[in-house]
Amino acid sequence: MSNASCPQPTYVTCYSGRSYADRPASFVWRDKKYEVKEVEREWLEPGERHFLVRTEGEKRFEICYHEREDSWSLTELKEAS
Repeated sequence: MSNASCPQPTYVTCYSGRSYADRPASFVWRDKKYEVKEVEREWLEPGERHFLVRTEGEKRFEICYHEREDSWSLTELKEAS
């Protein structure tokens, strides 16, 4: 897989259970709202919470919540040719 672009700021709605940003539910990218169909993987890095997600349209994104800035960014992922 290769990144299609640099991480872009975005607006994310998320499920927050035991802590904020437990799981992304939807996000806006390029002025279009995407519903998260599946969280394929999630992991923590210092000060960040990462999610590899698949949307209803079968697009894949890496979404990152930056705890210190209280902001989100995402990168669209493309399958390698």
